Amino acid sequence: MLGQKITEFFRNLPRKKCIECGKEIEEQHECYGNKCNHCLHVK
Repeated sequence: MLGQKITEFFRNLPRKKCIECGKEIEEQHECYGNKCNHCLHVK
């Protein structure tokens, strides 16, 4: 990772998936959440 910009690092992270249903989470990859809004019962 030497010489790699931090923005490039985050851009290359794999898409996160919900630990309950397996759907891709539509939020920033570097956040700590691991459940999608549906499984969190967010309206």
